[in-house]
Amino acid sequence: MKKLNLSLVAIATVFALSGCGEKSTPTTTNTAPTAEQTVAAENKNDNAILAEFSGPYNGVPAFDKVKLSELKPAFDAAMAQKLAEVDAIANNPEPATFENTIAALERSGSLLSRVYTYYGIWRSNVSSVEFRAIQKEMAPKLSAFNSKITQNEKLFARIKNVYESEALKSLSAEQQRVTWLTYNSFARNGATLDKPSKARFAEINQELAGLHTKFANNVLADEENYVVYLTQEQLSGLPESLVSAAKAAAKERGKPEMFAITNSRSSMDPFLTYSDERALREQVWKNYYNRGGNGDEYDNNQTIKDILTLRHERMQLLGYDNYAQWRLEDRMAKTPENAKALMDKVWPAAIARVEEEVADMQAIADSEGANIKIAPWDYRYYAEKVRKAKYDLDSNEVKQYLQLDKLRDAMFYVAGRLFNFEFKEVAAGSVPVFHEDVRVWDVTDKTTGEHIGLWYLDPFGRKGKRSGAWATTYRSHTTFDGKKTVLSSNNSNFVKGPEGEPTLISWSDAETYFHEFGHALHFLSATVAYPKSHSGVRDYTEFQSQLLERWLTTDEVINNYLVHYKTGEAMPKELVAKIKKSATFNQGFKTTEYLASAIMDMLYHTTDPAKIDPAKFEKEQLDAIGMPSELVMRHRSTHFGHIFSGEGYSAGYYGYLWAEVLTSDASEAFAEAPGGFYDKALADKLVKHLFSIRNAMDPAEAYRLFRGRDAKVEALMRDRGFPVK
Repeated sequence: MKKLNLSLVAIATVFALSGCGEKSTPTTTNTAPTAEQTVAAENKNDNAILAEFSGPYNGVPAFDKVKLSELKPAFDAAMAQKLAEVDAIANNPEPATFENTIAALERSGSLLSRVYTYYGIWRSNVSSVEFRAIQKEMAPKLSAFNSKITQNEKLFARIKNVYESEALKSLSAEQQRVTWLTYNSFARNGATLDKPSKARFAEINQELAGLHTKFANNVLADEENYVVYLTQEQLSGLPESLVSAAKAAAKERGKPEMFAITNSRSSMDPFLTYSDERALREQVWKNYYNRGGNGDEYDNNQTIKDILTLRHERMQLLGYDNYAQWRLEDRMAKTPENAKALMDKVWPAAIARVEEEVADMQAIADSEGANIKIAPWDYRYYAEKVRKAKYDLDSNEVKQYLQLDKLRDAMFYVAGRLFNFEFKEVAAGSVPVFHEDVRVWDVTDKTTGEHIGLWYLDPFGRKGKRSGAWATTYRSHTTFDGKKTVLSSNNSNFVKGPEGEPTLISWSDAETYFHEFGHALHFLSATVAYPKSHSGVRDYTEFQSQLLERWLTTDEVINNYLVHYKTGEAMPKELVAKIKKSATFNQGFKTTEYLASAIMDMLYHTTDPAKIDPAKFEKEQLDAIGMPSELVMRHRSTHFGHIFSGEGYSAGYYGYLWAEVLTSDASEAFAEAPGGFYDKALADKLVKHLFSIRNAMDPAEAYRLFRGRDAKVEALMRDRGFPVK
């Protein structure tokens, strides 16, 4: 889906409370060695991973200097330094205060934060067999390290003292929330347990870390190992842009005479939409949707069961009935019942719409004498025929106006109008990058010229890069210990166009492009003081990025940036009208495939794992809720990385729908504003209350400050063309 959360980075954030500041000496009486002193003492040879970011823009990662062989020694040094800093805080003889305990924790771990920056790149963008071996080895070590911090009794006692002190009331609103977030994170992760339970809790975390890594690597292996090669005679129905991209992909894999459909969504989706070869559609579909479930060495079924069993045991130690109770306690939904209630409101309308969509598709198939019953590998193909018949809208025609570079310029335009940001590309070579495809932009305030941060863009798919699209930061904005500017990154898997030609993408991919840029703007617009304020509330953080998708359909973007890749002519008004008229088209498919995954996620985490056989459980539960046979979950269990390759989205995949309610409601606010989607007053409220504040305020309160009330689910139903009761 659309949002990055590296599993180990997420674990580090939740458990280790690593700060993002560059200074590493906590302000305590017992001063720990600085990161630089530790490195000098323990690492005689230079290790580029351990070096402070240097160079322009307040320092940037040295992607051009780091070596994979340096990663394990760097982790060892950084973890040792972090533990030294934590011990200094825990053993400080002075009474616990916000500054010498909470702020000191926020200040700690800068060295480790930098190591994780490089680790994240190797994990997601340039993975290799060598890295995966290191990842497998390090996962349990990192988990054990995190447990040492959360189970430090002296440290937790000091945190608790600050949290329960009268002095807390005199702190700023952000400081109070950071204190609560810190206390809550420790308490929810075993700090209050007795010693035997703490020991088991730590063991479980180590085992889970290894299983999460195993799950992700199994999926990546299947993505790399399954490629469908086509001959010239098997290209019927495919648009020129896909043929060119498939030719380039085959050449890259040493088969220049063939055409390659890779096992990624950006390759699979258009092939299933246009290919006239039904048997090949079935093969490509099965390759993609059976990832991690092929009964071989990369099969994830037992891994899923092991993960669920350990998560359940860990929650029992904390006194919860199930994992979902624990996960949702500090989120907007609060309880599994509330999350399920929202999904239950939307599900009947979604599957009813699927029934209508399938009937339309079956009628076309019958009229063509196809003599088939619509199957999952037919859905996109016949949906496209229905689109043309109902709306005279050809997705391939639309694609001619969706140039990747022009869409990027459109995003910059929106950022300028709403956020007052200006993007200027930095000279090649002036900022190190981890791959030749990566480009970098300097982000400044249009009025003052103030440097806000950098934006890295890594848009294309390649071997060793995980699938999907995501956003991340290499450094977040903070001010409590001197201002730190933002280093943000967007990453995608678009299929690169032929050399010398623009990369053309689908309308859905264009929405994803805007979505991920919304995350980047959320990073870049931050005005918070402390690193902990960047910790996300999962069913809220997708809201800002989902909302930014709405600017893709504004007249200003369509008229100026959606231009034909050959003629340069703006998208015709007639085509724009067709796009807007078909806005609710295929919402049954889109909503149902997503909701099926979200419902299964919640079922997995509210059911006793002893009763779960993943493959059987998936089928039984989907049958029970009336899942249409013509489509499947967006993420079938064995490749559902959002919930099984880490814990960022586990029992939280519903959050996209929760955030979509906020998105639809906020979108209606802009539609009603005097200046529409570029209304200055409303844009200022948007940035102030919903983007810049991050998690320094309760999300529900922040939304009320923007809208004047809570969001209403009816807005979502209207958006999708579903009946509003």
